[in-house]
Amino acid sequence: MNTPADDWNDARLVERCLKGDERAWGVLVERYKNLVYSIPLKYGAPHQDAADIFQSVWLDLFHGLARLRDAGALQAWLIRVTTHKCYHWKRQRDAASADTDEGELEALPESGRMQSEMLAEVEREQLVREAMQELPPRCREMIQLLFFEQPPLRYAEVARKLGLAPGSIGFIRGRCLKRLKHILEERGL
Repeated sequence: MNTPADDWNDARLVERCLKGDERAWGVLVERYKNLVYSIPLKYGAPHQDAADIFQSVWLDLFHGLARLRDAGALQAWLIRVTTHKCYHWKRQRDAASADTDEGELEALPESGRMQSEMLAEVEREQLVREAMQELPPRCREMIQLLFFEQPPLRYAEVARKLGLAPGSIGFIRGRCLKRLKHILEERGL
């Protein structure tokens, strides 16, 4: 099959990207867009700054893809580069603020234990996003609407978007979460 598929591993997608396959690049970005975008938000970046960081990370990957030593480590590379860019964004923002003191800079997520906790959380979230891809489309969309929208949507709005009765959202949500839990357990999580 020549068309890139969502189930292709990163190494295969990277190989196709290096050959100029724009569809493979699209699959790669789609796979990791939420991961990359979530990190700046954890650093407290407003959506515009998070979008700028997001674009910068993908531009770096595009220009450096040929130098990527291990395509299997792409996710780790994305986390590391995004975190690095967020750290520098936060330092620049805080340095520009006259209210910043040394104690605040030391408390940035880049330092020690807090950094590793945030990275572990980002990796767990990515595992959940990957597991969600195995859900039926309606479950995937419902979980996305209920748990990933900011600000959170009310059941009535979710029901309207999905074409369901508002009273059915709780029941269907429970079934979808049960399926997701099963997928995560099968993966050893």
